Amino acid sequence: MSIRVFPTALPDVLVIEPDVARDMRGFFYESFNARDFAAHVQRDVTFVQDNHSQSSRGVLRGLHYQIEHAQGKLVRVIQGEVFDVVVDIRAGSATFGKWTGTRLCAADRRQLWIPPGFAHGFLTLSDSAECLYKTTDYWYAEHERTILWNDPDIGIEWPIDVLPIMSAKDAAGRRLREADLFK
Repeated sequence: MSIRVFPTALPDVLVIEPDVARDMRGFFYESFNARDFAAHVQRDVTFVQDNHSQSSRGVLRGLHYQIEHAQGKLVRVIQGEVFDVVVDIRAGSATFGKWTGTRLCAADRRQLWIPPGFAHGFLTLSDSAECLYKTTDYWYAEHERTILWNDPDIGIEWPIDVLPIMSAKDAAGRRLREADLFK
């Protein structure tokens, strides 16, 4: 088994597409292989935590990051479809404040690699979606930060025409110009 890697508008954020073996029984694929990941993504990472979320249509989660204990994330959808968004919040980066959006769905099994230094969120496009993601550091509530999902300085083009459903914490996110940033 192997993977194919595709760039996004943010050079460090990558779409990973696994080879999927299909036959009359169904399918099989390696959702993560450290050797292939290191060879294709050119990063040797250690994942320490797996997270699993379920969301209904119109739910928006994010844009989250940790100012300390920054997390790299490998995100995939195992049921449904989401519009996954990543924002570069590394002060001094050539792509600071820029965003990229990628549709992830269970049908194509693509994954998104998000290195530390980026805010992350997603909008559920299907009736329901389940996301699994691996992280390179643990979650610490005291270090978590949220950037406002509709910050006009970022200008994310969410594929919605009504207000999304979100937590009070996400609705109260900070604008990028007021946020704690990575140096």
